[in-house]
Amino acid sequence: MNKLQPLWEAIRRFWRNKHITKILLLLLSTVLLLSILFFAFIAATANVESLKEGLKQSTVIYDKDGEVASRLATNRSDGVAIDELPDYVKNAVVAIEDERFYKHNGFDAKGIARAFFRNLFAGRITGGGSTITQQLTKNALLSSEKTYKRKIEELFLAVEIEKKYKKDEILQMYLNQVYFGSGAWGIDQAANKYFNKHVQELTISESALLAGLLQAPSALDPFRNYDRAIERRNVVLGKMKEHAMISEEEYKKAVSEKIQLNEGKGSFIERKYPYYVDAVLDEAINQYGLTQEEIFTRGYRVYTEMDQNVQSGLERVYETNSLFPRGRNGVLVQSGAVLLDPKSGGVRGLVGGRGSYVFRGFNRATHIKAQPGSTLKPLAVYTPALEEGYTPTSMLKDEPMSFNQYTPENASRKFSGEVSMYKAVEESLNVPAVWLLDQIGLEKGLDSLKRFGIPLEKEDEYLGIALGGMRKGISPLILAEAYSAFPNGGKRNDAHLITKIVGPTGNIIAERKKETVKVTSKTTANQMTSMLLNVVESGTGKGTKINGVQLAGKTGSTQLPYKDINGTKDQWFVGYTPNLVGAVWLGYDKTDREHYLSSSSSQTVVPLFKSIMESSIPYMEQADFSTKSVNEKLAQKEFKEELEQTIKKSADKIREELPVWKEKLNEGVQELEQFGQFLKEKWSNIRNQ
Repeated sequence: MNKLQPLWEAIRRFWRNKHITKILLLLLSTVLLLSILFFAFIAATANVESLKEGLKQSTVIYDKDGEVASRLATNRSDGVAIDELPDYVKNAVVAIEDERFYKHNGFDAKGIARAFFRNLFAGRITGGGSTITQQLTKNALLSSEKTYKRKIEELFLAVEIEKKYKKDEILQMYLNQVYFGSGAWGIDQAANKYFNKHVQELTISESALLAGLLQAPSALDPFRNYDRAIERRNVVLGKMKEHAMISEEEYKKAVSEKIQLNEGKGSFIERKYPYYVDAVLDEAINQYGLTQEEIFTRGYRVYTEMDQNVQSGLERVYETNSLFPRGRNGVLVQSGAVLLDPKSGGVRGLVGGRGSYVFRGFNRATHIKAQPGSTLKPLAVYTPALEEGYTPTSMLKDEPMSFNQYTPENASRKFSGEVSMYKAVEESLNVPAVWLLDQIGLEKGLDSLKRFGIPLEKEDEYLGIALGGMRKGISPLILAEAYSAFPNGGKRNDAHLITKIVGPTGNIIAERKKETVKVTSKTTANQMTSMLLNVVESGTGKGTKINGVQLAGKTGSTQLPYKDINGTKDQWFVGYTPNLVGAVWLGYDKTDREHYLSSSSSQTVVPLFKSIMESSIPYMEQADFSTKSVNEKLAQKEFKEELEQTIKKSADKIREELPVWKEKLNEGVQELEQFGQFLKEKWSNIRNQ
């Protein structure tokens, strides 16, 4: 320690003599001043005077060509004027959201200090400290990201807003655009949604309940969490009493009031292509961290991969009831379908159900998890087998066999003894697929599925995965993405709807980052396509054949859990052209002994898929695969062999007859020589005469 003392003293002298402390303080002050000037400049140049109009903007959904496809609009009008509201309605919101609203100039120093230390101890931004003006700023002008930069921007902009608008104007804008849950934007819509009355008719207790919902609209939804909503109402009433906004008597009466919910209409959400738009909302929320409320209130521009012609055609197919099996006991047979571009992974069209539609309800194109049946065979078995050196003409075993008490069966209950791979694919035979997976090794099949993007559970790791035996299952979106690797040269691009989201001021809120996975080689992908072309030409999917169109595909179905009933639980078809992949699921939402698919795939999902492709292909650029079907290859091979045989036979015949022709030729030559000699003699006689 004594040895370091001289060094320490030297550092102290240097620090003192060079005024390092003063320099650091000066640098810190300069950075702080520049930061303040920067944020002040941003706030001063922001067009806060357009705030009112900005709050009315709809979020617009654009298609792949940049054309407007849909608008996310609710029936939020200008709302109610602040002087039309009872004082206790305004006071309830102010008491719980910003008790010093009428005293501060846009930000509350005490609130910010409390929030700062709370966030400091938490080690992250947990929220809090925002005034009503700041919340309005965030909802109208900023993103919802929880960073200190965004909080500082929010603070400076709030000050600018307070300069431009009066307090009651700010409160009016806030009350008319804030989200109260259950699809209700604005205080008037909330009153209608929860109590089926106008906001002027609300009681103190009802006003406090609505104000309490602003903290967490979904978690405090009184239709689902009545007790929690009442607890929060009581907190609001306590705050109102604390700030002398209501008397002791009014407080006691309001706390004891039994809230009677009476559901009204709330907000009507209007948009075109509802299932596609719902999937866009899901992606924006789950992948890009936006909230439903800000999407509906910010006036974003969301650019997507939608092809409106494809989407419209798909919706028309789903409106044609004759294409679907008749439901039993008034229950519809449901379905979901996805169409995507294999080169980009962009979803061109999507429909998630039939019948009545529920806003952001169950979307069978993206949400469903159903066992995919035989559609998994090319992914789990045949692709890895081709990678291991098998060929489409390799012979596979097709006979009764068991694998550790697992005994697969062909749907026909018949066996051929031995069958070529392409025939096993074409006829969707089960036993050869399981046998082949056992031969190449289960691990290779599981690895292949992971490369194709198929999510697996621990329970899925058995030979039954060859036939699509999964604990949870997959959606049409996941299946379409997996099959997109075949027409795309073995490469799989992540399926997506959104390309980018642009804010109201032109800033990019979110943008897709391309993700490409090399699943298999181009050679293997082409071999698989050759066999799947056979499925459509002469196999289980021949009902999807469209004249003049190269279409490859695979059927799939899952068994009923009831041995005494002949039918299926789920039916699938996944198919593709060189530039469009489609996957469709068909079945009941809940299968039981009364509700199941009694018709075969060839009578239901196969013609449905054909109609889907027929509605879409006219809008796709025509292209051909770089390979042919196994059928065509074999036919060409047979023709070549026949031609070669003919040539060989002709050559053999020529060789056999060559001595005869040679002898005849010699005889002809001798005859010519004799004739020539005759002419010569005649000429000599003539000259001598």
